[in-house]
Amino acid sequence: MKIKTAKFVISNTNIDKCPKENLPEYAFIGRSNVGKSSLINMLTGHKKLAKISGKPGKTQLINHFIINDEWFLIDLPGYGYAKVSKNLRQKFQSFIYDYFLKRQQLVCSFVLVDSRHEPQKIDLEFMQFLGENRVPFCIVFTKTDKLGKTVVQNKVAKYKKVMLHTWEEMPPHFLTSASNQTGKKEVLDFIEGVNKSLE
Repeated sequence: MKIKTAKFVISNTNIDKCPKENLPEYAFIGRSNVGKSSLINMLTGHKKLAKISGKPGKTQLINHFIINDEWFLIDLPGYGYAKVSKNLRQKFQSFIYDYFLKRQQLVCSFVLVDSRHEPQKIDLEFMQFLGENRVPFCIVFTKTDKLGKTVVQNKVAKYKKVMLHTWEEMPPHFLTSASNQTGKKEVLDFIEGVNKSLE
């Protein structure tokens, strides 16, 4: 898939105010500072589509971007550590969960995890939540350029081993790097394949 157009549509915290078009939606989510904005900008080829910040927790709304006038890319707030108040963090959780449980246009979620780290409890719990509520998802390993190829493979193998304690199989997964565009074609081809299957 080639991305010709990527346009911001709306930001909000209310599911009822999300776009009414019956277009497939792909949500991107992960722990704060996992490299989500950089990945979104890399995938779309727009350097400033998603706002990048050195401060974790910059994204605080459900952000809709329409891609090629065919599907929506959804940029969601990070979960876990963020430099925001406890009260605001709880609001994050409530509208994030609302989005995943109620948004019928959502066809797949991309859960971003930092390839440099061991499997994190908060990521595993979030994926468990998606699984229990039958929300399809893929795992996106970010920042793979920071590690050697063998180390990345070992990290993924370890992740798979942990996942298989509670899952029958490893969900689809992608190795990505916003710096050198690793994984761009694979992720976009996956989205294109899902879109075609929905036609």
